[in-house]
Amino acid sequence: MQAIQTENLTKRYGKARGIEALTLSVAQGEFFGFIGPNGAGKSTTIRTLLGLIRPTSGSAQVLGRSVTGDRRALLDEVGYLPSETAYDAGMRVRDVLRYSASLRRRDCRTQASRLCERLELDPARRVDELSLGNRKKVGIVCALQHDPRLLILDEPTSGLDPLMQREFFALLEERNAQGTTVFLSSHVLSEIQRHCTRAAMIREGRLLACDRVETLLGANARRVTLRGAADPGALPGVRGLRRTDEGMSFLYSGEMRALIDALSGQPVDDLTIAEPDLEEVFLHDYAKGGDAHDGHEA
Repeated sequence: MQAIQTENLTKRYGKARGIEALTLSVAQGEFFGFIGPNGAGKSTTIRTLLGLIRPTSGSAQVLGRSVTGDRRALLDEVGYLPSETAYDAGMRVRDVLRYSASLRRRDCRTQASRLCERLELDPARRVDELSLGNRKKVGIVCALQHDPRLLILDEPTSGLDPLMQREFFALLEERNAQGTTVFLSSHVLSEIQRHCTRAAMIREGRLLACDRVETLLGANARRVTLRGAADPGALPGVRGLRRTDEGMSFLYSGEMRALIDALSGQPVDDLTIAEPDLEEVFLHDYAKGGDAHDGHEA
């Protein structure tokens, strides 16, 4: 059984696009990334998976349950952190946590206390007095306190300072090591690169690519920066070429010997070869429409 399985999942808002024919599979126990810029369809996908909105067509199962079936039974086993959180004014943090636990008919006081301590969250504070980061912490505790089998997190680190982001991901890594599936939706690609084993890229509501993170990154791709008048010409494997007054830079996925031969005898003042990050690869593929990866899934 997969933690998440969709088949041609489509959601339209009248004539407006939501998601289109999304086929995706996330194994139990995976730390899975869901990548895309704002407006790509990430939140629509998540809300459909949670049964908060009904699909126009296609199907989806979460932990073996249809998203159009018993939503309460499904949500009992899922921890969800929305990109934005809002709470009733006047409630204290502990009230929000108890209310969240009561919706799942669980006694989560011990776990909530531990999480509040790790996240440096005062349960006696009023939620309307909290900063954006501390309101996000309340949502994190609500998502984790009932020990869900699946965590669905939508842009979870917005508002958290760097130290708290590190503690948050330490919590996720610990839960994942215990068997919890983590579905992390983010446009912060360094988070996906650092923590996820596989990831899917979504573009304008459609799947752009789905594979292991190192494959999406490009196992042989390198960022090459040249200073001087040298030019690789029509060398195969060159993409994303950018020219500057001092020289040029490009992604290169061909043979290194061929690159050296192409530059041999040319005026090179300086040459830097480094591994690119996932953001470079993604933005390049996104800009060109993703034709090289469209439809591939591991």
